Amino acid sequence: MSERIAVIEGDGIGQEVVPAAIEVLEAVAPSFEFVAGDAGDAVKAATGEALPAETYELAADADATLFGAAGETAAEVILPLRDAVDSFVNVRPAKAYPGVDALRPETDVVFLRENTEGVYAGHETRLSDDLSTLTRVVTGSASRELAEYACEFVAERRGPAHRDGFTVVHKANVMRETDGRFKRTVHAVADDHGVDADEELMDAFATKLPLDPTQYGVVVCPNLAGDVLSDLAAGLVGGLGLLPSANVGHDNALFEPVHGTAPDIAGEGVANPTAAVLSAAMLLEYLGHAAAGERVRSAVETVLSDGPRTGDLGGDATTAAVTAAIVDRV
Repeated sequence: MSERIAVIEGDGIGQEVVPAAIEVLEAVAPSFEFVAGDAGDAVKAATGEALPAETYELAADADATLFGAAGETAAEVILPLRDAVDSFVNVRPAKAYPGVDALRPETDVVFLRENTEGVYAGHETRLSDDLSTLTRVVTGSASRELAEYACEFVAERRGPAHRDGFTVVHKANVMRETDGRFKRTVHAVADDHGVDADEELMDAFATKLPLDPTQYGVVVCPNLAGDVLSDLAAGLVGGLGLLPSANVGHDNALFEPVHGTAPDIAGEGVANPTAAVLSAAMLLEYLGHAAAGERVRSAVETVLSDGPRTGDLGGDATTAAVTAAIVDRV
């Protein structure tokens, strides 16, 4: 029985890197059924909705979704799509690869970010011409669900290349009630599972990570902190063009590169497809095709090391040329 993959290219270079990822998936998983959906700025301009109901339902009913990027309508697209797949955790690895001019080539960190709450819950109010407020939401149930996932995640990764536990990153010294609840809940779950969990204040983490990224392996953090700190880590490994991500739910998941629409190069055929292809590798692994996912990841690493490379990595290759090289090595 074929697995149904929702494909939502979105805006900008999403329309270039997602087809590249599909080419790679077709090379290793020819039984997949790909179904396209529309979302993003152009869709809103044409229909009044950035994420049409049929696209939402497509993602909700698929076995997994591959998404590209959205521009000005990003919040109107990605947040509902995460809801469509019932995502409770965002998995974002930041790893330096051979052949890439990385600021910190020893970096190998995975961020596990709470995906539904915090300041991204959407509770903003304009009270007057001079005053707007934002309500931060943290629940023990969502924090517990993230922590349970983190414990399972590190259990699967144990080995010489990875630390056994994880680091809880928070700002509970200031946000005592909200981050305090998050911290206490995650530690309690880790204790129940016998998992080592140390902790770091998020501002201290932002200083220490660039100085010595080997201090950290798996990082568990609230929503906004995970968003910002994982982008910081991207700067250590060669840029956002290398970072994939997964939004994991209970029975569904959404996979996306984290680089955005890159309007300065959109339509020129020179976008780096690496993050989208690595997101496709995560999709394969999520669906139980671990060997195929590893083949894709190995092919990407070989191409990053040997070339060809796109301009952001010092080369002059097109998106199509890099994609073809990856497919050839797969």
